[in-house]
Amino acid sequence: MALVAGFVLAALNLRPAIAGISPLLDEIMDDVGLSPAGGGAITTVMMVCLGVFGAVAPLLARRVGLDRTLLAGLLVIAAGVSLRGLDGPLVLYLGSALAATAIAVMNVAMPGVVKQHFPSRINLMTGIYVSAVVAGAAASSALVIPLEHLTGYGWRGVSALLAVPALLAALLWFPQAWRGRPGGSNGPRPIGAVLRSPVTWYVTGLMGLQSLTFYVMLAWLPTIFIEAGLPADQAGYLLSLTNLVQVGTSLAVPVLAGRRPSQVPYVVGACVLTALGYLGMLLAPTTLPWVWMIVLGVGQGATFALSLLLIALRPVNSATVTALSAVAQSVGYGVAALGPVLFGLLREVSGGWSVPLLAGLGVIAVQTVTGWRAGRPATLGR
Repeated sequence: MALVAGFVLAALNLRPAIAGISPLLDEIMDDVGLSPAGGGAITTVMMVCLGVFGAVAPLLARRVGLDRTLLAGLLVIAAGVSLRGLDGPLVLYLGSALAATAIAVMNVAMPGVVKQHFPSRINLMTGIYVSAVVAGAAASSALVIPLEHLTGYGWRGVSALLAVPALLAALLWFPQAWRGRPGGSNGPRPIGAVLRSPVTWYVTGLMGLQSLTFYVMLAWLPTIFIEAGLPADQAGYLLSLTNLVQVGTSLAVPVLAGRRPSQVPYVVGACVLTALGYLGMLLAPTTLPWVWMIVLGVGQGATFALSLLLIALRPVNSATVTALSAVAQSVGYGVAALGPVLFGLLREVSGGWSVPLLAGLGVIAVQTVTGWRAGRPATLGR
């Protein structure tokens, strides 16, 4: 029970350090003296770290073991969110980068932890883990402002409070890390076989493209609705709705899809729903917008969960899972970091949201083909 509780609480810590910045951003910019570009750079720095530093996870796991890698990640998250609340823009960026680096390592390690500790329950534990990640993001973005008002701490104190769940997770996970496998440098390194396998690049394509379409919506969805004529508060509620829907979807879909040898029907279905959400915003953004957000949330929650499920299912052992996870998530988040910027440039050049949304539909079409190839039965590492 302690193993499961520590694992779930660790998963809950994988997004608050990122998602908790957005509601506080105006206050941070005013207090620290940042321009809008400087404020946006906080999230950009974190996204870059997610893409770059995930590759460190297999090295750490090989040296000290997955359990201790996860423990170290939780402690570094706590240090990063505490550091960025100190005075000055330098520590703000440094603390954010430190927290994101730890999240990048944990992102990669978590599918390997699932494979190592729950080999007969990969689908269930992947669903629990992914839904915890989504719930952590939704809770942090919803609660940081109420916490600020309740405590009177300001953004610096609220940012430091994000260290508390990370430290609690570390406390619960410590006994497992103490007893866990210490790692070691003997044995073949799976990264070469992973890089040579077509399966790797299908899974990486699905991970990267679904991340891109998700972060585009995270960055621009309220603006799209506001410019279509909806009030700002309603646009914010619609973003919350689509994120909330993803919690339940992320839990259910891996449990169902993991029972089948092929995940193709689930992947294709999830991509189609994502496309319908984009299409609804393109053709009728003010007509039943909550319907489009539910459809979009189901599609995006399912594709994210299926990407991580495939990372855990396809390899034969936890070391290969970690190597595949490193490639898929490092490349994937690198691709995703470009999405909001390119989407914004298309909006600026075209003067509206039709061209960006059509481009998004094109990306989803490629995502569907890649996901179909990734979802077919295959084994990586034999």
